[in-house]
Amino acid sequence: MSVLTPRVTTRPSAGRGILRMGLWRARFELKQYFRSGDSVVFTFLFPILLLGLFTVAFGSDGDFQPAPGLPAVSLGQMYLPSMLAAGLLLSGLQNMALDIAVERSEGMLKRLGATPVSPVSYFIGKIVQVLVTGVLQAALLLAFAAFVLRVELPSEPEKWGTFAWVFVLGITTSALLGVALSTVPRTSRSASAVVIPLVLILQFISGVYLFFFQLPEWLQNVAGIFPVKWMAQGMRAVFLPEEYAVLEQNGEWNLTGVALALGIWLVVGLVLGRLTFRWNRRDA
Repeated sequence: MSVLTPRVTTRPSAGRGILRMGLWRARFELKQYFRSGDSVVFTFLFPILLLGLFTVAFGSDGDFQPAPGLPAVSLGQMYLPSMLAAGLLLSGLQNMALDIAVERSEGMLKRLGATPVSPVSYFIGKIVQVLVTGVLQAALLLAFAAFVLRVELPSEPEKWGTFAWVFVLGITTSALLGVALSTVPRTSRSASAVVIPLVLILQFISGVYLFFFQLPEWLQNVAGIFPVKWMAQGMRAVFLPEEYAVLEQNGEWNLTGVALALGIWLVVGLVLGRLTFRWNRRDA
């Protein structure tokens, strides 16, 4: 991966220069991302592939009714909120943590530190890349669910408003936590071994691959500590019938709790990322 920077011939104001450099980095990051086949498959297409697989594998018996008195829905509709939450985690936390860990281990960040690129510009580029790929991934996932799996998407504007703020808050929180997590792997070879198992565990205990209401109460309480559970809960409030709120821990969607939990983790990720980020490891 190259660490080229644009040629600067004039000296703009500090703020404009940082923003311009950040947008240039964003374009560079997007090109690099879509040229990397493994990143596209495992962080971009993976939730789409899983949604199709789960629906085909477990949906042969028709619609799913989790409890008497609740309206039956398709397996595609049941899994769609979880896969959207998984996409936020993969595009944000996993992608960011792996990219930065590899760039630091291979000396790319050290070389960037000797160029006009400031840490702010660097992270503008990274976060814009995460936001763009996250939006594209969610759009493809929704299109796949609607046109291939015949999932009925909500028509109420307020539902889509909820989707918008859960999405933005969730992917920003995931990205900032990914910055903090990137400092844990000591080498590029160990990055996948550190990050991917952690992401998988978070998904399993947070009701991504298993329906959350089927998990034991103690595991639901553990999952409630982490942001993935709240992202999935917010998405369930958008795409599942209102009656399904009774399956949540407190019998309600609790969107205020979703916003509060994600907001707290966003601040945690911001503080940890600010305190731990270095162009190179301290022990290098």
